Amino acid sequence: MEVAVNLELKTLNVKQDITFYNTSNDSLISIVLNDWNNAFSDKNTPLAKRFSDEFYRGFHLAKPAERGNTTIISLTDSDNMALEWERTDKNPDFIVVKLNRKLRPGEKIDLHLAYISKIPSNKFTRYGFDQNGGMNLKNWFLSPARYENHSFTKNNNFNLDDIANASADYEVEIKIPSTYSITTDLNSVSKDSSNTAYSTYLFNGNNRTDFNFFIEKQNTFRSYNNGIVEVLSDLKTKKLDEIQKALIIDRVSAFADEFIGKYPHEKITVSQADYDRNPFYGLNQLPSFISPFSDDFIFEITFLKTYLNNYLKNSLRLDPRKDNWVYDGIQIYAMMKYMEENHLDQKMLGRLSDMKLFKSYHITSLTFNEQYSYYYMLMARKNLDQPLGDPKNTLIKFNEQIASKYRAGLSLSYLDDYLNHNIVPESVQEFYNLNKKEQTNRYDFEKILTKNSPKKIDWFFNTIIDSRDIIDYKFTHVSRTKDSVQFQIKNKTDNFVPVPIYGIKKNEVVFKKWIEPKNNDSIYEFDRKSADKIVINYDNEVPEYNQRNNWKSLKSLVITNRPIKFNFAKDLEDPYYNQILYIPTLTYNLYDGLTPGVRFHNKTILDKPFTFDINPAYSINAGTISGSSAFSWSEYYRNSTLYNIRYSISQNYYHYAPDATYLKLNPMVQFRIREENFRDNRKQLIMFRQVIVNREASKYITDNSKPNYSVFNARYSNTKTELINHLSFMTDVQFAGDFGKLAGEVEYRRLFENNHKLNLRLYAGSFLYNTTNSDYFSFGLDRPTDYLFDYNFYGRSESTGFFSQQFVMAEGGFKSKINPGYANEWMTTLNASYSIWNWIELYGDIGFMKSKHQSENFVYDSGLRLNLVPDYFELFFPVYSNNGWEISQKNYDEKIRFVITLSPKTLVNLFTRKWF
Repeated sequence: MEVAVNLELKTLNVKQDITFYNTSNDSLISIVLNDWNNAFSDKNTPLAKRFSDEFYRGFHLAKPAERGNTTIISLTDSDNMALEWERTDKNPDFIVVKLNRKLRPGEKIDLHLAYISKIPSNKFTRYGFDQNGGMNLKNWFLSPARYENHSFTKNNNFNLDDIANASADYEVEIKIPSTYSITTDLNSVSKDSSNTAYSTYLFNGNNRTDFNFFIEKQNTFRSYNNGIVEVLSDLKTKKLDEIQKALIIDRVSAFADEFIGKYPHEKITVSQADYDRNPFYGLNQLPSFISPFSDDFIFEITFLKTYLNNYLKNSLRLDPRKDNWVYDGIQIYAMMKYMEENHLDQKMLGRLSDMKLFKSYHITSLTFNEQYSYYYMLMARKNLDQPLGDPKNTLIKFNEQIASKYRAGLSLSYLDDYLNHNIVPESVQEFYNLNKKEQTNRYDFEKILTKNSPKKIDWFFNTIIDSRDIIDYKFTHVSRTKDSVQFQIKNKTDNFVPVPIYGIKKNEVVFKKWIEPKNNDSIYEFDRKSADKIVINYDNEVPEYNQRNNWKSLKSLVITNRPIKFNFAKDLEDPYYNQILYIPTLTYNLYDGLTPGVRFHNKTILDKPFTFDINPAYSINAGTISGSSAFSWSEYYRNSTLYNIRYSISQNYYHYAPDATYLKLNPMVQFRIREENFRDNRKQLIMFRQVIVNREASKYITDNSKPNYSVFNARYSNTKTELINHLSFMTDVQFAGDFGKLAGEVEYRRLFENNHKLNLRLYAGSFLYNTTNSDYFSFGLDRPTDYLFDYNFYGRSESTGFFSQQFVMAEGGFKSKINPGYANEWMTTLNASYSIWNWIELYGDIGFMKSKHQSENFVYDSGLRLNLVPDYFELFFPVYSNNGWEISQKNYDEKIRFVITLSPKTLVNLFTRKWF
């Protein structure tokens, strides 16, 4: 390649010659060239849709100058004959070059290309041009795709850093302004600075699938040459000097060289951008001034993770998308071994584990390596884990970046512990060396492991790698004598894999034996060796779903297998205790005022089948006890689109008027349905509940409504949401003694190419029968009466004043208060809004409503909406409605409506949705 860099236009002018050797056994009539830079060309590419799926707004809202593309000027063969090529709208990130003749096995062909690469901003992926005028270049050039199984690998760019290039030898001549420096992991051949305006560099590299260029005004990379490999790094650290960094880099480099194998290239880059794309989760969650780890340890883990990632990516000649579990497994497994060698006693929470304040927390007792299991289990307990062998692009984001990575490393560690005798490390080295000679895939790694293993390990690939089957053992029929212990173990999921049994005495291991259950009837007998309890999977080698049923006491008198432990706020699940967590709470409504309380619950970081949440509180305004409670049981179905059924009963006791309380009981069952493709954002819910309400009589409530009532409610919702499009459908039916009603709602949101947003909502509801004599159960035009007590109204009985202006998008969804405000026969409304600039929107509502003994009413309103945080903080300013020009009427401030959500949990959901 001859590359001329234009930093002002953010372009690369490229002349490129490709000599393509057909090393396959097939005759080729076309060649596929990866063009991942062109994935940034517009808002409709597969990459853009991926960003939308994950609720990343930056790419859609970007200016055209911030996007990238590839403009091909010419493409000819060695005879200077133009070649046909094709790039489709569906696949803009690779091109298919049609050859003028068949390319037979062993033959070669020359391709000559001229094109312009417009480089995108680095704010999308951390690769691209930066605000300082430099460039971090990755996947910017046209390169032949990997050929395997009689076809080229045609992968779209999904921002997964998994381009499947064929291995090639590169020679690159690149011209940049002389005031800039360039850093690369290619080998330097020469530099020509005879032109004062530009410098021309010549680089080469053999047997590579990719390389990096970093072009900077001021070079931030430092070179560390330790005799093993030259490391070029710009990882940031404030408090370490160059000698301290060099010692850490030497230690990591020596470890990788010895544990994995010799790096096949002379140089390797370890950049801050690479780390920021895949940080070590946990380390990056806390600000530096309260970090529980020392500066040198943070730098060491940061460098270790990024170095191993780049080391393997540049060495293994796998398909990084299909065979990603091999990359992830070796990387995390190597990190675990490194920690065992160099930081065996390091805890997951660092120096916080030594503080007396946190001693009672289970999370502080975990070693650094034990955290990997919890990140995986976080997803398994949500029934969101995916098979390790699945292609990388099918994984949801949390699995792709965290849970599946960690599970892959844990799985190799598990196999290593089971086989012992250094078989897994030696197999890793053998596989690594094989990659220096030929293109490989995951099955080459599996063959090596199987060949080197003295035992059958089919279960490892079938159950651990290629399925999401869970493992859950428990003891049955335990008996003991002074010298022996006899037991059966039951596999609750019928997935039989090897598992270790431990004997523990005063928290010390006195024996450890691996068993290989084939059924649930086998009886095992071990020497007791004075053990006072036996434990399955004590060190968590096996990725087991539930460890709370893994141990039995062998003492003569056992009051309880699992005593109660109280902890403040939150903790990880401790398998040896029944944990009750407590935390102060503070809620507010107009009638109770500030309501302090204490919440007792058992919701640890990992989900569990049975949960309780009891929140007694004290109403300062009323001087009485209030509060809420909830008990639920969840059943997960792992191989069904009906993936969760939840049974629950909840209770709320608060004031609904200044002088009156309400008690709501809500037994409920929910059926949750998802698509077979976990990345599909469509979710369905079927719900049945009985809402039982007892209200005290109030002198402020004179609407003739029954104080006590019970309503059966069935609801179905179907929602598919992402950044560009949102479509939801809900239908709701209610039956009570005095009324029955049916309602439906369709909501649609669309973010257009011009970054304007349209919101549409259609609501229709009708009574099936109605013998009530008040509007308490009627359809509300601008504010529902909320007789089911579902909404968080701060002043639910207010008809005037500030709290009556709170808006909830329900039923009619009008913002202006129009008479009549209720309909006791039927109501149909259409709510619309359209953004005109940023978060400023115009809204309009129209509708028809009908009450008994009255003619139909046509209603409408319009105004301005400040959509600051959708559904969480919004303001509505009415302008014109059935009431006339409201903006010019008296007491206009009383007409303004607001949406405010104070619940932290609700706000957190806004930021976590991209992960799950």
